[in-house]
Amino acid sequence: MHIVVCIKQVPSSIAVKIDPATQALTCTGSEFLINPFDEHALEAALALKDSAGAKVTVLTVGSAQAADALRETLGRGADAAQLISDPAFAGCDAWATSKILATAIQQLGGVDLVLCGKQTFDGDTAQVGPGLAEFLGWSCVAFVRKITLEGATLQLERMFEEGYEKIALPLPAVLTVGKEINTPRMASLKGRMAAKKAQLAPVTAAALGLAPEAIGAQSARTRLAKMAPVPRKTGGIKVDGADAAAAAKLVVEKLREMKLV
Repeated sequence: MHIVVCIKQVPSSIAVKIDPATQALTCTGSEFLINPFDEHALEAALALKDSAGAKVTVLTVGSAQAADALRETLGRGADAAQLISDPAFAGCDAWATSKILATAIQQLGGVDLVLCGKQTFDGDTAQVGPGLAEFLGWSCVAFVRKITLEGATLQLERMFEEGYEKIALPLPAVLTVGKEINTPRMASLKGRMAAKKAQLAPVTAAALGLAPEAIGAQSARTRLAKMAPVPRKTGGIKVDGADAAAAAKLVVEKLREMKLV
C-alpha cells in the first residue's frame, strides 16, 4: 500500500501581517511550521504504516524553505518526500495547487490513498483535498475522524456538527482529516539526524510536464479582492441605571444602530 500525504509549510500566526498596499499576507521574519492539520494527516498515514506496512510519501508545493518541513516528516517516519518547487508556481491558487499535486501523484504511480489536512492555517479554503480528488478522478471524504483499513476498503467516521457517520470507501481515495483523529508523534532523535542528510532536489513544472501558463498566477480561478485583520475587541457598552424594560429597549436600539437586528 502506498500512501501520499500532502502538506504545506505555513507561517506562525503571531508573525503574519497584511500588506496594506497589496492586501496580501507578509511573512517577513516569520517562523514557519507544518500546517497543524497536515500533522494529523501525516500521523494517520504513519499509523496505517505501522498497522498495514504501508509506504508513506510526503509532497509539498512551496519554496526551497519548505524542505525543512519535509525533513521533519521524514524524521517522524515518512519513507520519502518530494519538494515541488518552481518560480512558475508563484501566485497559484487552490485550483492550481490541486492540479500540481495531482500531476505529481499520477507521476509517482501506484498510489492507493492520499491524505490531507482538512484546511490550511493560512488560506483556510479547505479546497485542495477535494480538488485533488477531482483531478485524480477518485472518491473523496472530508472531515474524517477515524480510519480503519479492511483489505482494500476503508472504514471511516466522518464528522458532522452534532455527530458522525460511518462510511465504507474502496481504494483509491482522497481523505481530509481534522485534529480529532489522533495526536501527532514527535520525531525521534535518530530520525531527525537521518532526515538532516536527506537530499531533496526540487521537482519543477517541466519535470511534471506542466506549462507555466497552466499553473501560475495567470491560471488562478480566484482573485483576492480584499484582506483585513479581525477588528480588535472593544470594551463594549455597559447598560446600567435603568429598569429592565428601559435597558432592554436601549440594547435593541444599539443593536439596530450596529445593523445586527
